[in-house]
Amino acid sequence: MSQSTGFALFDPTLVKPAIGQAFAKLNPRVQWRNPVMFVVYVGSIFTTLLGLHALHGHGEAPPLFIFSVAVWLWFTVLFANFAEALAEGRSKAQAASLRSIQKAGWAKKLQQPHHGSPWLPQESSRLRRGDVVLVEAGDMVPLDGEVIEGVASVDESAITGESAPVIRESGGDFSAVTGGTRVLSDWLVLRIGVNPGESFIDRMIRMVEGAKRQKTPNEIALNILLAALTIVFLVVTVTLLPYSLFSVQAAQSGSPVTMTALVALLVCLIPTTIGGLLSAIGVAGMSRMMQANVIATSGRAVEAAGDVDVLMLDKTGTITHGNRQATTLLPAHGQTEAQLAQVAWLASQADETPEGRSIVALAGLRLTPVARERLADSMAQAVTVPFTAQTRMSGVDLSEAGQVRRLRKGAVDAVHRHVEALGGHMPAELLRAADDVARRGSTPLVVADGPLALGVVELKDIVKTGIKERFGALRRMGIKTVMITGDNPLTAAAIAAEAGVDDFLAEATPEAKLALIRQYQQEGRLVAMTGDGTNDAPALAQADVAVAMNSGTQAAKEAANMVDLDSNPTKLLEVVETGKALLMTRGSLTTFSIANDVAKFFAIIPAIFVVTYPQLEALNIMALASPSSAILSAVIFNALVIVFLIPLALKGVRYRAIGAAALLRRNLLIYGLGGLIVPFAGIKLIDLLLVALHLA
Repeated sequence: MSQSTGFALFDPTLVKPAIGQAFAKLNPRVQWRNPVMFVVYVGSIFTTLLGLHALHGHGEAPPLFIFSVAVWLWFTVLFANFAEALAEGRSKAQAASLRSIQKAGWAKKLQQPHHGSPWLPQESSRLRRGDVVLVEAGDMVPLDGEVIEGVASVDESAITGESAPVIRESGGDFSAVTGGTRVLSDWLVLRIGVNPGESFIDRMIRMVEGAKRQKTPNEIALNILLAALTIVFLVVTVTLLPYSLFSVQAAQSGSPVTMTALVALLVCLIPTTIGGLLSAIGVAGMSRMMQANVIATSGRAVEAAGDVDVLMLDKTGTITHGNRQATTLLPAHGQTEAQLAQVAWLASQADETPEGRSIVALAGLRLTPVARERLADSMAQAVTVPFTAQTRMSGVDLSEAGQVRRLRKGAVDAVHRHVEALGGHMPAELLRAADDVARRGSTPLVVADGPLALGVVELKDIVKTGIKERFGALRRMGIKTVMITGDNPLTAAAIAAEAGVDDFLAEATPEAKLALIRQYQQEGRLVAMTGDGTNDAPALAQADVAVAMNSGTQAAKEAANMVDLDSNPTKLLEVVETGKALLMTRGSLTTFSIANDVAKFFAIIPAIFVVTYPQLEALNIMALASPSSAILSAVIFNALVIVFLIPLALKGVRYRAIGAAALLRRNLLIYGLGGLIVPFAGIKLIDLLLVALHLA
């Protein structure tokens, strides 16, 4: 992906094809899809025919004037086509960089779904969902899939642009691999999750390179508004011809308005600026997501990101650094630190998470080498009990003297229920110690040996620097932030207060997350969230904007409508900012386009009626040289302004974290007032240039 973001705004490798595409889009079947530009297209043809007619001495105006208007009307259409083609070209260049990693090759298809099974060579294009393949050091991953066995270092630089390899392993939230990446060490057994041509990269490529880009609801609504304005101005312009004929007859002087002038007036009054750039803005929004290494499988998702008013964020890795470390062992009354350390060490042996490894390290410091060796021997017959979102605890079962010792560590309430189910009870002082740990913003884990609660392990995490200020900026924009965590309510409340989030969901289960999203949606809110695990898939599918981590499971990526290739949970904030920038760009250019009409009105209306009504010369506040110069200057400005606004359409209006009311005032000041003032100056300068060149 990194090579896809290196294009300058007007890179020659993109501009040349875009110019060709601009002419190719002159096909009527393409033009009619944009009502505003279709009117300009028809007007260009009509004035061209009027110019040809004038060459035979029967024209309503001098041929040079008519052809000048016609040429600049054609330029207006071409500039709009060029803007769209340039935006599409940038997206296609980015897609091409992704396509380059999809190389045909061979895979090692296993006859049985486990390592050591015989394998046969199979073309990657013939693999199907559910096939199991072996990928060894140096091999390319043939298609998107999920690791079912093994652990290996994987080079994902072709996709993410990051040179540092990542670890992919079976189980957990780092089991997904992407087609086109390369295994650097060890081996992986993969279950293919897609058929050829169905990966999320394939879907993105089809979207940007397809014959038609699906328009978003807001874009459709704006198109309807622009079409309605065009119809209104068309009706108004058409009525001016009989009015002019009547006026000339009544005044017994002057000449009726020409068809060329009416076409020029219509084209200048309809919102050609936003009409010509609207499609380019939408395509550029998708392109900016890709520059952020986020693949959006739908333009609707990009737009919805701009309307989001609830952000659901995982605590670990997003709000905090996510590297919780065991720092303190707090034994219960009557227990020693050594006893607590022994059981914590055993219960964490099968826990490969950073937290589990830190517990093993901390407990190991409290044990003698002889004790550690004895405990390691006892693990030979142990049965691992993995962590699940439902039980919220893990550990091992040891067989000793014909009895089973159930050693567990986990959330306070989960271990509390476990202890009571076995006939034990949780000491009150132990619960108070756990509460004290939670109030400090740390995470308490209770360790139990069967029905006996032995103590608490304190895990500390650190809130990311600057995250509180960022949440404050979102709050000023009317966006509510909700922290999602598996911690108990006390710990969650402490972290939430420190991070500055608006609300939190503690002890979150997949069902609780799904229910919370539905609750917000029933209140009329749009919800965005991130996720990477299979247990996140239901909530991701329900959310309006769902960003899955590339390192996550295949189920999560299929449920989401965006995939973050960098697997950075904080990217959700950037996604929302990009979506808002898209909406701000569209609104700003619409304001600017409509505000332009005032100057064009003062340029053209006096020009076409001044012969019949000399009093209208008072409206010529720009002191334009002549009626023909006024009309031509307005038409030229109308065309050139599209070119000057192409960079803004492609780059987008800069995102600012301010409230909606302040944002509206700012945009009205810049693009509303600017849309009033700039055309006056621009039309006057063009008029002076035309006079200097003796073209009007």
